[in-house]
Amino acid sequence: MIVFALLWEGYKAVGNPEGTAVLGVKVLPRADDLSMPHLWTVAQRLGKPELTGGRPVWQVVFDACLFTLGVTAVGFVVGTAIGFVLATLMSRFRVVERGLLPYVVLSQTVPLVALAPLVAGWSGALSFGPYPWQDWMTVAVIAAYLAFFPVAVGLLRGLQSPTAAGVELMRSYAAGWWRTYGKLRLPAALPFLFPALRLAGAAAVVGAVVGEISTGTRGGIGRLVIEYSREATSDPAKVYTAMLGAAVLGLVVAGVVSLLELPLMRHRRRVEVNVV
Repeated sequence: MIVFALLWEGYKAVGNPEGTAVLGVKVLPRADDLSMPHLWTVAQRLGKPELTGGRPVWQVVFDACLFTLGVTAVGFVVGTAIGFVLATLMSRFRVVERGLLPYVVLSQTVPLVALAPLVAGWSGALSFGPYPWQDWMTVAVIAAYLAFFPVAVGLLRGLQSPTAAGVELMRSYAAGWWRTYGKLRLPAALPFLFPALRLAGAAAVVGAVVGEISTGTRGGIGRLVIEYSREATSDPAKVYTAMLGAAVLGLVVAGVVSLLELPLMRHRRRVEVNVV
């Protein structure tokens, strides 16, 4: 964050107010106050009321981040579960890996801007008994769609990482596939899994924000970015407060996932000691 702040203010100090161009092509944005307000101006705007007599901007941004965090958590959990199932199936059955993995990779080439309205249209008629489908559920589906891919690919690579000697040792103990999965493959996959989970968390945040923007779901930070962007010409610092909230939300999600790594990696080391 400090490096980013130094780069921002440094470019604003020396950059061209009309934008830096190379061979007639603009490669860097304009450095004027309308396009790049000072960071302390953005910080001051956080403490001022959103509207005259209203709540301060930081509180509005904080509430929006909490809403998006809840939707992101649902999407992350669902996406992680789907990724686990797919990776396990592909690791267990080679024919499933050959047939499914190309489509898993291909699924990430679909642009979210095109996918979000489709998901909203398909899910509009769904309901869970007396409970109709909610807009935030559509956003959670989009977040899960982005989150499952890194988990599926990363966990698959980890499950396939044990050496042939380790697998043969488990077979010599008459261990079945599922016992080998729990005692050997899954512990060996943890170093691959946690980077994948961090990517999945960041992807879930991106999916939630883009989903809120595309579907018009109110209450989240994505919708707040759109609402504040309408005031970009009259109050540019206000736009960056919402962007700052989205960036901090991504860092928080990545930090929470990193905290989950500590107890599980200690468990992995205990498993390795027992196996040895």
